[in-house]
Parts: sequence; structure tokens; C-alpha cells
Amino acid sequence: MQLAFRTASAENGSALAAVSIAGVTDRKADWKLWRVVVLLGISVFINYIDRGSLSVAAPLLKDELGLSASKLGILLSSFFWTYTGFQLVAGWLSDRFEVGWVMAGGFFLWSAATAVTGVVHGFAMLLVARLILGMGESVSFPACSNLVARYFPEEQRGFANSVIIFGVATGPAFSMFLGGMAMARFGWRPFFVVVGLLSLVWLAPWLVWMPRGKPVGASPAMASLRARDILRQRSAWGTFAGLFCTNYLTYFLLTWMPFFLMRGRGFSMQEMARVAGASYLSAAVVALICGRLSDWLIANGTSPTLVRKAFTGAGMACAAVALIGCVAGGTVLSIVMLVMATASYGMCASNVWAITQTLAGPAAAGRWTGLQNFVGSLAGITAPALTGFVVDRTGHFFWAFAITAGFALLGAVCWIFVVGAVEPVAWNFAGKSEAFSS
Repeated sequence: MQLAFRTASAENGSALAAVSIAGVTDRKADWKLWRVVVLLGISVFINYIDRGSLSVAAPLLKDELGLSASKLGILLSSFFWTYTGFQLVAGWLSDRFEVGWVMAGGFFLWSAATAVTGVVHGFAMLLVARLILGMGESVSFPACSNLVARYFPEEQRGFANSVIIFGVATGPAFSMFLGGMAMARFGWRPFFVVVGLLSLVWLAPWLVWMPRGKPVGASPAMASLRARDILRQRSAWGTFAGLFCTNYLTYFLLTWMPFFLMRGRGFSMQEMARVAGASYLSAAVVALICGRLSDWLIANGTSPTLVRKAFTGAGMACAAVALIGCVAGGTVLSIVMLVMATASYGMCASNVWAITQTLAGPAAAGRWTGLQNFVGSLAGITAPALTGFVVDRTGHFFWAFAITAGFALLGAVCWIFVVGAVEPVAWNFAGKSEAFSS
């Protein structure tokens, strides 16, 4: 039985897609859906500028507030305290209510928090602003996953997710390259105010083009699906652990790369901005290429299980090797390996959420993503704080990079061996699902 969903502006009301309780139909996504995906990619781009800019400003903050490396690590990780805790709420909201409005509300909250960051003074107020930022940004990935699972068939999810991941990579590239240049010239406070206020412009096209209609999870049968039904799946735990390891790499680089380049390698703010920006641009380009290639392989008959696992597992393994190279040689080798590490992340990230969306299906994509991102975001708390502690204790970055490489290898194992076959779970909406442990 199919449930029709219409995605359109309030004016045209044209039908864009149809889904079934088992998944998305074979109908290809049209251009109106792709413009929604582009807007989602832009929102994530802004999302990662807002969450990552504080790490660019970290050396300035450290000097202005007289912070130790450990205390700076706590400030950098504080965003994830609320971001992580609200994932479960955001996943439920995305499945139960109009996901477009859920996304709009979260976007407004996090943009306002970014602007406020530039005007508050003192460690405590900065901490509060970061906590509010985390609350707002918690809706982003559950909402994106809900929409992609609902409207895109398997052979288009890789590229759809890669457009979103493009924002994940280019956001830090922008904040580290142009943000670093702007902060060096004008200071960090004006940068936060301008970015936060300008971001609100995104809401105008979103409110016109955002998906509208009764959400998949609102039907009585699908509403009976509970978190415990997802937690019964071995593959769910594989995606949880895999994302934690992937995010440990992500947030280690996002929060400490600028500090490492400036204090560990002696780069100026401008030099750091160029190297870090180039690193994240490499991740963005690789993500788009790998997302498109994975879809092409699946459309031409290759198993989604083989394709999705190959990209996620190989990406994490390559990142582990590159991380060790970052601290094992001189400055030139360090730069090359850093670019390789971020590019390898792009290879993995292009297929991470496609795995989740296929397993969960439209009925549970928001909640599964919320649970997965809850576990994965714990890395956002752990990586910055643990890195600060290790750097304080050892006086250098070697062991911080080695720990991150270990998590990257563990992530490869999780994506390849713990996650089962990449195919939809057969939910029966009666409090259980059919066995899916392979």
C-alpha cells in the first residue's frame, strides 16, 4: 500500500514523490527534489561554519580568556552536550511532524546563537551560547535523513547524501580559510555576528520550497515503531559504533586542526587557513565523486551492501594510515597526509547515511538517525576534551593523532563486519521487526 507525499511550495502544490511503507518507489527524483537537497546541503554548510568557527578562533580565545588547553577543550566540546542529548528528540520530531518546519525552527535557533556568540563576554556566556547552538543544530541530520529516505531510491541516495556531505566539508573549509583570514583582519567577534545574521537569509527559499505533507511516521501503524525495535537490530549497533568512530575523526580535525597547525607546526593564521581550507575542499570533492560513483555502481547491478561497505570501510582505513603520517614526518609530509586524511573522510562520509536510510526506510529514518547521531555525537564530546588532556600531559600531538587513527581503524571494522546486509529492515509495526542480524 502506498502513501502519497507531496513536496511543493504553497503556491504550486505539485506532486514530487511517492513512497511506500517498505521504501521509496523506483520513480526518479525530479529537479524540484534536487533543489531541496541543494538547500539541505547549504544548511549543513552553514551548520558546520557555525559549529567549527570557534575552533578557528581558539588561539585568539585562549589568549583573550587565558584558557588552558584542557579548558579550551571543554569549551570546544560543550556544543555537543546539547547537540547529543537532543538527537533523540530531533529524530522523533522529524518522523512525527512536518519535517520542513522542524528544520526551519532548528535553523533559526542555531543562526541566532551564532550571532549572539559574537557579542557575549566571558567564558560562562560563551558556554551558554554554544549549548543553545547545539540544541538548534540537533535537528539537521535527522531531518535530512528523513527526507532522503522518503523521496530518493537506493541508486540515488549516494549522490543525494554527498551533496549534503559537501556542505559538511566545505563549511569547515570556509570557516578555516575565509574565516581565518577575516578573523586575522577584523577579529573573531564581528565574524560570528555577520555569519549568524546572514545565515537567516536561507529561511526564505526554504519556507517556499520545503517538503510539505503528512509525515510517514504519523500513520497509526508506523507510529507503533519504537526505539527498542531499532535497538534490536545488530546493524543498528554497527552504524552507531561506526558513526562514533567516523565522528571521532571528524571532530578531532574540526576542533584541533587549526591549533595543531598553528602551535604544533608553527603556521601563521593565514597559513593555517590555506592548509585547513584545502584539506576540507579535498574532502568535499572526494565525497561528491564517491557518492556519484557508488550510485552508478548500484544502478549497474552491484550489490548495495558491497558498494556502501567498500566506501565506508576503505575510507576509514585510509584515514588511519594518513593520520600517522601527519605526525611521523616533517612539515611537507604532514600537510600531504592531512589532506589525504580529510579526503579519506569524504570517501567514507559519502555513503554513511545512505546505509542508515536504506536499513531504516522512510518509516524510521528520522528516529534511527537520531539514535545513531546520539551515539556518534558522543565523539564530539570525547575527541576535543581527550585531545586537550593528551596534549597537556604529553606536550605534543603524536598520541592524540595515534588515538584518532585507532578509532578510524575500529570504524572500518564496524562498517564492514558489524553492519549486516544493506537492505531494508522488514518492520511489522507490531512492536517487533523481522530478524535482520546478518
